[in-house]
Amino acid sequence: MTHSSPAHLSPRLLQATPVTVDHASGCYIHGVDGRRYLDFTAGIGVTSTGHCHPHVVEAARRQIGSLIHGQYTTVMHRPLLELIERLGTVLPDGLDSLFFANSGSEAVEAALRLARQATGRPNIVVFHGGFHGRTVAAASMTTSGTRFSAGFSPLMAGVHVAPFPTAYRYGWTEDQATDFALRELDYLFATVTAPDETAAFVVEPVLGEGGYVPGNSRFFRGLRERADRHGILLVFDEIQTGFGRTGKFFGHHHFDVQPDVITIAKGLASGFPLSGIAASEALMAKAWPGSQGGTYGANAVSCAAAVATLDVIEKEGLVENAAARGRELVDGARDRATDAIGDVRGLGLMVGSEFTAADGTPDRDRATAAQKLAAEKGLLLLTCGAHMNVVRMIPPLVVTADQIDEALGMWSEVLAEV
Repeated sequence: MTHSSPAHLSPRLLQATPVTVDHASGCYIHGVDGRRYLDFTAGIGVTSTGHCHPHVVEAARRQIGSLIHGQYTTVMHRPLLELIERLGTVLPDGLDSLFFANSGSEAVEAALRLARQATGRPNIVVFHGGFHGRTVAAASMTTSGTRFSAGFSPLMAGVHVAPFPTAYRYGWTEDQATDFALRELDYLFATVTAPDETAAFVVEPVLGEGGYVPGNSRFFRGLRERADRHGILLVFDEIQTGFGRTGKFFGHHHFDVQPDVITIAKGLASGFPLSGIAASEALMAKAWPGSQGGTYGANAVSCAAAVATLDVIEKEGLVENAAARGRELVDGARDRATDAIGDVRGLGLMVGSEFTAADGTPDRDRATAAQKLAAEKGLLLLTCGAHMNVVRMIPPLVVTADQIDEALGMWSEVLAEV
């Protein structure tokens, strides 16, 4: 039986920009309309080495010719072994055991499963504004916006939410917000989830979808101290902040706090789907038999691309570049901010400009207008935040000082018009 009607994408998949890509290279996307666009979205922080980096492309091509997929609990393949060896040189001290999956959501759920099985405790504490994914368990842990969890209740039980020190939202200093967040966490222990029923804290070093809000050392040290005191695991969600994005290899390196588990994805493989968790071998051994697996995890081509990505990050000094270019980007965005923007913040190449109305309320309309006007001018950006009133800049780590200037020039024009 034949069908005459054409297929379409779901009407709920709304495109943030009007661009249809013909080809892309480095920090630029070339549309089928013949225009060149400066891409400060990087596939939502994924194309860390830029679009189609020659070293990554060659590694993937070479691997496709020898093995595309070898399921890694059935057969072992060399790209995975090489990736494990390479990750061992950059992972936090003591986190020497790895499990691989495909998406960030899967990595978060693997960390959740490990935490509950290793501790025998039911509850997880997450922090207000965090984004951890769209699958049921990950969405249950996500509080950056109701759009990620609405409409398919009941969600997973056992998740409790504590404040994140979001100083701008509270109208406080960072110290005041940190005092409040830690005090409320202790109150949560007294009223909602007892410490000896709490398996893990799961937290982003920088809130991503929640509005590009960096944490701070005192807050994370407070989590570490409470985790140690009560036998709770500290899980850093490094899916967006990892692999140089913040100007250090992992986001938590800014805060001198050691995690028990990290989740990784996004910038790991320059656009090929690959995610994972890292923990100590002793902790990972507490996962129950059969609890870790999956058909496509550690795909051979993705692993080859990840090894090549780590090559490029090291050889081209991309962590250092992210730090230097990030300072230029956040300083430039602050210098160009108008009265429409209440706050500019970020860490490395994660920079957010929060649009606020004259009465102090979130100004989603103006943020949306700015993001769309930027695309018309040739600069691709995205919005985030609970009210979608933060315009975020996430360029590839290969971005140059000239490209930062180019983007800021277009951004100035946008702000003058909105």
